[in-house]
Amino acid sequence: MTHQPKSDFLHIMSERGYLADCTDLAALDQALLAGPVTAYIGYDATAASLHVGHLLNIMMLRWFQKTGNRPLTLMGGGTTKVGDPSFRSDERPLLDDAAIQSNIDGMGRVFARYLDYGPGKASMLNNAEWLDGLNYLTFLRDIGRHFSVNRMLSFESVKSRLDREQSLSFLEFNYMILQAYDFLELNRRHGCMLQMGGSDQWGNIVNGIDLTRRVDDAQVFGLTSPLLTTSDGRKMGKSAGGATWLSADMLSPYEFWQFWRNTTDADVGRFLKLYTELPVEECERMGALQGAEINEAKTRLANEVTTLLHGAEAAARAEATAREVFEEGGAGGELEIARLPADTAPGVTIAQALVQSGLVASGKEAKRLIAEGGLRADNIAVTDPQMALDPVALERGIKISIGRKKHQMLQLA
Repeated sequence: MTHQPKSDFLHIMSERGYLADCTDLAALDQALLAGPVTAYIGYDATAASLHVGHLLNIMMLRWFQKTGNRPLTLMGGGTTKVGDPSFRSDERPLLDDAAIQSNIDGMGRVFARYLDYGPGKASMLNNAEWLDGLNYLTFLRDIGRHFSVNRMLSFESVKSRLDREQSLSFLEFNYMILQAYDFLELNRRHGCMLQMGGSDQWGNIVNGIDLTRRVDDAQVFGLTSPLLTTSDGRKMGKSAGGATWLSADMLSPYEFWQFWRNTTDADVGRFLKLYTELPVEECERMGALQGAEINEAKTRLANEVTTLLHGAEAAARAEATAREVFEEGGAGGELEIARLPADTAPGVTIAQALVQSGLVASGKEAKRLIAEGGLRADNIAVTDPQMALDPVALERGIKISIGRKKHQMLQLA
């Protein structure tokens, strides 16, 4: 990157590791210096909550606002009805209006933790406002004529699907035109000059810039963040149990805290810079720690990230629970509960209970776990998969520890 940013926002993006690509870094830097600038990131309402994979871009919006600019969160009430095909091997399931609105409501509660909404501040918009009422023939004539099918087929997100001979519906093929049209509408309605997103959105963002220039002769910009993987190659926010959700209704604050506490040593410094607001020098200092000291840095990371999302009290409770579970062998009041069906027969074995509660996938896995010495019940090693569980203890709750890091309470529903 030859241009050294002078604006506060781009300086932070560069210094902390958020910046992958920008369509015209020098010109955007000048616009930000003259500021304030309005920017948006779009989010399709495909789930009831955002997840950790969204958190890097949410932090970008937060920094954008903290440096005196106006962020827009664009909810895809319209585009969710189509579904973004980018780098997917199959078509997304289509949702009805009620499900989409319910998802938008859930996502909005997460955004409110990071952004200050209100007149002259951040705004939450819904692209259904302009997409739902489009006249198809007029849209084809006025907007569709600016898109080359040859160019659309060349984008990696489409090309990868076709190269694998996987079906790409005409409905999905329209998605990039609709996303480009969003940028045009936001520029007209709100003076929005910048679209941000993950680097997988580069093609969609460039389409919007090109369309806005062709139709209104307006200069707008695109900026992307890197697609993060952990140092061991996993996609950020994905685990064996699925997505790491940002809503407390879908993932407890304790489990969220534990996700960050379990960060691998090599990722600590990078994650501190991306997901907290600690000074860069402090992030780098903690990331360079070794041995037992790096665990203190991981605890700091977990506390800082959890405080931003769930509040300082939730972070403190999670840390206290972790200390009780790991250091003192206690039950841990914040542990997630794994439920056994209420009609579970008396004398259920530990192996059966693990399967019925969903703690393991199969009886074979339960037996292997026990044979390898990886299971403890109330801090006592389990050696027999046929061990019967005490019904009274199940009413109260039995602390199940799988390995050193996974701890849950097993209880009757």
